[in-house]
Amino acid sequence: MAHSVKIGNVVIGGKNPLALIAGPCVIEGRKQCLQMAGRLKALAEREKIPLIFKASYDKANRTSHHSFRGPGLVKGLEILREVKERCGLPVLTDVHNENEVPLAAAVADILQCPAFLCRQTDLILALGNSGRPVNIKKGQFLAPWDMRNIIAKLESTGNRKILITERGTTFGYNNLVADMRSLLIMREFGYPVIFDATHSAQLPGGAGHESGGDWRMAVALARAATAAGCEGIFVETHLAPQQALSDKAAMIPFARLQALWRTLKKIDAEAE
Repeated sequence: MAHSVKIGNVVIGGKNPLALIAGPCVIEGRKQCLQMAGRLKALAEREKIPLIFKASYDKANRTSHHSFRGPGLVKGLEILREVKERCGLPVLTDVHNENEVPLAAAVADILQCPAFLCRQTDLILALGNSGRPVNIKKGQFLAPWDMRNIIAKLESTGNRKILITERGTTFGYNNLVADMRSLLIMREFGYPVIFDATHSAQLPGGAGHESGGDWRMAVALARAATAAGCEGIFVETHLAPQQALSDKAAMIPFARLQALWRTLKKIDAEAE
């Protein structure tokens, strides 16, 4: 059994209940981010969900240079700080290089290494040395057992507050496949495993100038991963996904999130 990791007031792993990491793909603005965080907080209180709010201040990995990236490091962290202060939710955000780590660590409760950057040694070491919990997304190009080497880099800093996230594996052109075996394999490394349902349902570059996807597949994959025994589910959500400025095809509509969570909670109880 994976040992537990405490992130703000949320504990993931061990015998703790299924956790949810949720929020918009990118901060589209202060009002949008606070509104989304407020809705998620209300849902978490109503359904008793161990919730971590996620949003990116910069989406550095975009299909096109014309794509919206976010408000940037300084403004984005100001907004995330306000989310913490007003909503009382622990916050997760992506970090893209080691120079961003100290600033992000001063605000975020958990720092996330994007999948494409998971083999960047300097970044991994900087994340570990931050002292913050770290969520490492498994690269689309890696086998689950390859994550041992990345975990060893983090452990070399003395940091044991680690989450491992599965987000699909490259399967031909513009496609991903979610292998549920990877969840079981990576749990053997001793850390909580999270399943990123949204990005596993993504079609990278599949819409030509942007990524495609199908949020309905994200819902189905979340159910399967919960049954397989992951410790948390990661979803991106939006009040109006078709108007979203990033990953609109794969984001789960917020209006569907309550029903999904109730299903996942039942599955998690049975999986025990």
